[in-house]
Parts: sequence; C-alpha cells; structure tokens
Amino acid sequence: MPHVALFEPLTLRGITFRNRVWVAPMCQYSIEKKDGVPGDWHLVHLGSMARGGAGLVVAEASAVSPEGRISDADTGLWNDEQADAWSRIVDFIHSQGAMAGIQLAHAGRKASVWPEWGHDRHGTMEPEEGGWQTVSASALAFDGYHPPVALDAAGIAGVIAEFGKAASRALDAGFDLVELHAAHGYLLHQFLSPLSNQRDDEYGGALENRARLLLKVVEEIRRVIGDAVPLLVRFSATDYAPGGWDAAQTATVAGWAAGAGADFFDISSGGNVSGVLIPLGPGYQVPFAHYVKTKAGVAVNAVGLITTPAQAEEIVSSGQADAVMLGRELLRDPHFALRAAHELGATIDYWPPQYRRGRWLEPTPTPTPA
Repeated sequence: MPHVALFEPLTLRGITFRNRVWVAPMCQYSIEKKDGVPGDWHLVHLGSMARGGAGLVVAEASAVSPEGRISDADTGLWNDEQADAWSRIVDFIHSQGAMAGIQLAHAGRKASVWPEWGHDRHGTMEPEEGGWQTVSASALAFDGYHPPVALDAAGIAGVIAEFGKAASRALDAGFDLVELHAAHGYLLHQFLSPLSNQRDDEYGGALENRARLLLKVVEEIRRVIGDAVPLLVRFSATDYAPGGWDAAQTATVAGWAAGAGADFFDISSGGNVSGVLIPLGPGYQVPFAHYVKTKAGVAVNAVGLITTPAQAEEIVSSGQADAVMLGRELLRDPHFALRAAHELGATIDYWPPQYRRGRWLEPTPTPTPA
C-alpha cells in the first residue's frame, strides 16, 4: 500500500490522533435558549464528523463568559451546566475513535452581534434586544459595530481567570485538548494587533506588551490543565492591512507561546479589519502556516479552502503543515476522511460497522478476451 502522510498518527503530550484530518471549529449559532448549553444539533453536527473518520474534532468557539459570546446563540463553557452538556457530545466523539477538542474564546469588541442566520438583522444587538456592552484592548469600534470599553487592569485579570476556569471545565467535560482563539479579530487578536490596540500601558505598544495578555492566558491554561493535555493556539497570521498584525509577528509570538506552554498552532488569517482584500483561493493560508512552522520551529496545521484529499495529502506530505483542518468541506461531506483514505489508498480500520456496506469498492478488472 502507498505511504499516505495524511493518515499517519500524530501524538501530542501522549494524546494520539489517528490521522491528520482535523475538524476546524465552526460557529453554529444554534443555542435557542440563549444559555450557552449545547444540544442535539451539536451532538449530531460534531458526532457525524467523528463517525466520518476525522482524527480530531474541535468544537466551535465557546465563550468563557456571557459577555464573551459573539452572539446570544453561541455555545459557552462558563458554567457547569454547559460542561455537563458537552460531556455527552465528547463521549460520542470518543465512541467513534476521534479525539475531542474545544476552542475557548472571548469575542471582545466583536461580541453582542446578531447571529449569522435566522433573521434579517446585522451588526450590534441593542440592549433592549438582548445585547450587552463590549470590551476590548482600546475603545476602538470594529467597523459598523458599537464602540467597546477598554479593559482596565481588573478586567484583564478577570479575563485571564475566566479562560482558566473554562479550561478546567473542558477537562471536566472530557475534552482531550483545548484550543485558545487568538484569531479572527476577537479579543486576544485585538490585543495583538496595533490596529486595535492603542494602549500605553504594559499591554500596549511594543510587541512583547501586545502579546502579554495572550501569554498570560496560555500560562494560566497550562497551569490549570497540567502537563498531560495539549494546548493549541489559533492565530490570524495577518490583518491584510498596512501597519497591522502580520506573519513575522505571528511567528515571533508563536515561539513565545510555545515557551509558555502551547504545543501546536492553528494558522488562519484576517478578521480584525473590515473591507480588506483577502486573496481567496485553494489553500490560500497554507503559506502562512508553513512560514510560522519554519520561522518559529513549531508544529502547525493549515486551514482554509482545503477541499480535496490530494490537496490535503500534499500539504502534509510536503511538510508545509503537520495536519490540516477542514471546515466547509466537512459541512459538505462529513465523511471526507473515509473518502480520502479510499482515494489515497490508505488502509484504515475505523469504518463504522453500520456503514461498511457503503464503502467504496475497487473496480472489478474487465476480463481480457481470449
């Protein structure tokens, strides 16, 4: 059988993933009760991808506090009821042979907005509609949103503590790893980028100051989860805007984060500045992942318009990234990993027995006429 890098196991801190086809965290905006408690939709959505052969399933951005939600339809992990609900989902993911992770997030100035679907409203949700005051590094609004309040020292300390408590609940729920969301223009990215951080204290100005909150959160989560649990960090590698966050700063801070206790880096891009030109195309973020991997000497995954088994295999086998995360392609085909194994000729032993009759079969050779 051919050597297929995409289906080689990968081990982080003693946790072994059966392959390198990973599920990217994808917001579903499906909490009808507005309480952050995941339900049947999340069980089926995430469980289908575990059943479909993924090596790691990362649950969507889940807020570490009510004020950290993007919208009131987001999942959370700020209380024990949420942790208990997540545990049922984690148990099913494990039953299908996949590992389970959760992305912990705080939306900062991009919080309190209308969910992506289910209505015709956009932008900031007013208080009378259920919205709340947002916070950020500085009192600078994201384009079209209401202005945030700049976090003071007590507020920053509170955010660090909230991330730690959420990480503890992630362990209680049975998650195998935690991903820290420092991308897409949310709170930690807002501190990192000079376009959204104009502070003049120890959290603003020089790169080491702008990275201080992220590094303190990494240290706090590592303290809480101990030595056995992997910690991922998702970065946006660039703001796509002059004077903003860029790949060089990303690589530098990734190195610092690795020293503070992070194990692996999930490299995306954009989200902190609106109206910028993003050069979309197949695998358009892979060069960023490769750059961070090379410059910082860290393990990374690539994400963004990775849609075919051959493309995913080439990214991993060439060493551009250590794994791939898929989003939209898995929405179209939750069984992408099973299909990829067939198309690439990899031997796997985790086809669900209930689905074995659906396996792709090798074509039967046509007899040669005598």
